[in-house]
Amino acid sequence: MTLMPPLTQALIIANAAVFLLQMVTGSSLLASFALWPLTSSPAFGLGAEGEFRLWQLVTYSFLHGSIVHIFFNMFALYMFGSELERLFGARWYLTFYFVCVVTAGVTQLVVAGMSGAPPYPTVGASGGVFGLLLAFGMYFPRRTIMLIFPPIPLPAWLFVTLYGILELYLGITGTQAGVAHFAHLGGMLGGYLMIQYRRGRLPFSRRRGW
Repeated sequence: MTLMPPLTQALIIANAAVFLLQMVTGSSLLASFALWPLTSSPAFGLGAEGEFRLWQLVTYSFLHGSIVHIFFNMFALYMFGSELERLFGARWYLTFYFVCVVTAGVTQLVVAGMSGAPPYPTVGASGGVFGLLLAFGMYFPRRTIMLIFPPIPLPAWLFVTLYGILELYLGITGTQAGVAHFAHLGGMLGGYLMIQYRRGRLPFSRRRGW
């Protein structure tokens, strides 16, 4: 049995620990550490909290809305992150993951600002996970991924393509309310840009050692 690489294991443990803290403290962590829109006003009677702060572009990824939410994110992190950590190495892998988290957060801020909807917090590791999913599809395109519902095997490249199209459709139509579909797409965009950077296909080349 192959052991889980250390950084993937550490990310899962950190997310689980924060979720347990959420269960103990209730919604108090959301005010300061969830991702709030740039135009958010004080919410839920929390005074100056419930507003955007720069650190939220990272901290929101360690918060989750439910057991189901964190379970599927951590399962995907284990499935795709383990393989990519072995491929990328620890330093690049960690950088890649958090770049995807931040680009997902920035995308969510832009979409929230354009929508004019009431301010609400965004939480979850999905932005980073979707970046890893894209990378998995690009580096291991022929690997088989088994869908859960329905149980159909698909090559990774097709799975990632269909999932991206579905996220775009759900985001545009607003079919699945309460899910930050454009943040997911932002995570995939961040992952794509990082891979292009790693391959030297952007206007700048990556530094040696990365």
